[in-house]
Amino acid sequence: MSKFGELIDVDIPILFDFYAEWNDQSTAMHPVLKDVAAALGDKAKVIKIDIEKNQELADALRVKSLPTLIIYKDGEMKWRQSGELGANTIIGILQDYF
Repeated sequence: MSKFGELIDVDIPILFDFYAEWNDQSTAMHPVLKDVAAALGDKAKVIKIDIEKNQELADALRVKSLPTLIIYKDGEMKWRQSGELGANTIIGILQDYF
């Protein structure tokens, strides 16, 4: 998990999407998050984390439902929510952390 620490220790907001391919809500969020990443460019980063391949991290962060979206900035968790959200809603939330 030291790599995760390096990922979150930056001064731009990082949006993590914890997902699983077998979860319909998770896969429905994929195009939404592509739109978010395209709209924000280098102001924020969107990183998708497959819980099947990163079970230890998902357990450490207590990810219980999918999708779970978490924003980190400067090494700290700033926001967290489970469930689907629209691109404009996510962009608005991320803008609070620019």
